[in-house]
Amino acid sequence: MYIHPSFDPIAIHLGKFGVHWYGLMYLVGFLAFLGLGKWQINHRKWHGWTIPMLDDALFFGALGVILGGRLGYVLFYQFSYFIRHPLEVFAVWQGGMSFHGGFLGVLCAMWLFAYKYKIKWLNIMDFVAPLVPIGLGAGRMGNFINGELWGRVTNTQWGMVFPKVDNLLRHPSQLYEFGLEGIVLFSALWIYSSKPRETGAISALFLIGYGSFRFLAEFTREPDAYLGLLSMGFSMGQWLSLPMILLGIWMWFQAQKKRFN
Repeated sequence: MYIHPSFDPIAIHLGKFGVHWYGLMYLVGFLAFLGLGKWQINHRKWHGWTIPMLDDALFFGALGVILGGRLGYVLFYQFSYFIRHPLEVFAVWQGGMSFHGGFLGVLCAMWLFAYKYKIKWLNIMDFVAPLVPIGLGAGRMGNFINGELWGRVTNTQWGMVFPKVDNLLRHPSQLYEFGLEGIVLFSALWIYSSKPRETGAISALFLIGYGSFRFLAEFTREPDAYLGLLSMGFSMGQWLSLPMILLGIWMWFQAQKKRFN
């Protein structure tokens, strides 16, 4: 049995202000994007990318993550609440971000980026996909540090007590997602993208990988109290991940037939 350390959510105290761990995890994700992206540009010669273009892509992507993540949380998870309290949509400091919303936001942002630079959208997504999982893993570590998004009750030897919740043993589901969505997904995409692939194949692998890992991890994660489990006993995260898996499989076969070239 393990007990969650109940970390201080503020990593750096600056008088009345503080830098939160979760904010630092976003910074880790953005820095990883830049560092890995520069390595790809210098060593893999991706579709004429330049360092200034990478910086621009980070700006577009960061806007997509933040705006899409917040709107996704509002629409997918707490729509009825925010209908009654519309001004709280902008209270991002209170928490509440959705990966699937952020993902849709990034897709839209990269479409604008593709339009600006006159590059095929899927070529951009293939470049970006391997740069994302480190940030996803960092985000899950931020969830763990904050003691949020805890797991379901378990009797496994590695179960953990989250004192802020109750005294029951629970899955440390944040760490499962850190390992799957962060380390494993990054490794798979980084290795796979080390050689030239058909247009859309890397993006397809990201969709299949993330969707599958998130779907499996959700079986150990406590459903959101305001939603619970939905039809067929699946959580909202699982229902939002299923389209990713199906779209990824379809894209994979289309890519192998060179339909996106």
